[in-house]
Amino acid sequence: MTTKRYLLLTAMMTAAVSVAGCSTISKLNPFDKAANKTLASEGQRISVIAFDQKVEQAEALKGVDFFLPEPVVQADWPLAGGNAEQSVEHVAAAANFDVAWRKGFGQKANRRYHVTAPPVAADGKIFVMDGEATVSAIDARSGSTIWRKDLRPAKAPGKKHGFMGIGGSSGDRIGFGGGVAYANGKLYVASGFRFVAQLDAATGAESWRQQTSTPVHAAPTVADGRVFVVSTDNELLTFNAADGAPGWTYQALVEPARILAASSPAVSGDTVVAGFASGELVALRATNGNDLWSEALSRASRTNALSEIRDIAGRPVIFKGDVFAVSHSGVFAATDLRTGQARWSLPVTAITSPWAAGDVVFVVDKAGQVICVSREAGQVYWIRDLNNTEQLSKKQKKKRAKHPLLWSTPILASNRLITVSSEGQAVALNPKTGETLKTLKIGQRTLLGPIAMGDTVYVATDEADLIAIR
Repeated sequence: MTTKRYLLLTAMMTAAVSVAGCSTISKLNPFDKAANKTLASEGQRISVIAFDQKVEQAEALKGVDFFLPEPVVQADWPLAGGNAEQSVEHVAAAANFDVAWRKGFGQKANRRYHVTAPPVAADGKIFVMDGEATVSAIDARSGSTIWRKDLRPAKAPGKKHGFMGIGGSSGDRIGFGGGVAYANGKLYVASGFRFVAQLDAATGAESWRQQTSTPVHAAPTVADGRVFVVSTDNELLTFNAADGAPGWTYQALVEPARILAASSPAVSGDTVVAGFASGELVALRATNGNDLWSEALSRASRTNALSEIRDIAGRPVIFKGDVFAVSHSGVFAATDLRTGQARWSLPVTAITSPWAAGDVVFVVDKAGQVICVSREAGQVYWIRDLNNTEQLSKKQKKKRAKHPLLWSTPILASNRLITVSSEGQAVALNPKTGETLKTLKIGQRTLLGPIAMGDTVYVATDEADLIAIR
């Protein structure tokens, strides 16, 4: 992904600012001096690093080991985050870390289209969606296409006249993006063409379709017979998985600036946690949408136009009773799932999802730093800068300054922490130290995090190629 495309994805979207719904942003700022004390009262977040400091390795943790579980074969990957809680820990896959095959699946990303749907996997198939709402089922072993379904409406906005770009007509850019989810033999699709639909996972036949008032740029989450999606106007929508009947909704603060991507909700028991472009992290009762708690993942002082975007673009992760989430506004936070009590926070700016495993949680920030954090204390075990330019020539440094690398949500696979880049590289790091173990040339840019099923890791690229790594 080039800098130009990143700026496009972080473009300002005109919207009327609304205070509808029961959400609030009156939480104390996590980096406020009053909250930055050794002891915090209930509901206050302890910032383990001062506001004006950068994230650094904790002296007390240098050389200290931590627990990671043994890798386990992942039988399927039905949701964008792997499961409803969006925490998988450690998969046994990609042992050789070599490309096995690649398969094109449709419209690649360009100025008009964006591939935003992470793959999902079940029943020996990988399900992908291209930049123009065409869904494909691909054989997980061979890469052959089993079926393909074009879901664009007959009179989709922008289909006839294209997309005029920022500042164009009201129909601009509403036809790209979305995602897929699998449950009980059915595939659920959310789309920037303003609909949520159910398909038969075996054939691609459409069972039902419900229109939405605004586009959906993220994958749905399916749990306990409900479909959860977040629309571009910061509304959490729910549908009955069986027949598509609309359920309860929740309106977060409408944000005039956002990233043209969205977060998939996480579900644990009867609690659903969703992140919004306003920087709100909200927990609701999954059965009826009643408020449980909310947090504002936003720093008090933002210094430029891009930092004004508060978006939680990555998925929140529920792991061992805590919620981990990171915002574009510079807050990486841990929150108690049951009480909403803030535990710790770090000044990390990211558009990726955290990855929790064992005693730690990994996060990849916007600058290309992979950060390994103590899950309990919020202290940093190690930091690896994947965009270190010290060894580059002046010409290369100039090019890198103009087109910085962006890195994806990581996956912990076969004792390697794997992330892929906007310049078509996949890098495998030692999860205990951050040391590079192997680099693999993919050849196509991507920001979608890898997934795993069986012995294989799969990556969907901006060029609408599915790449199998074994």
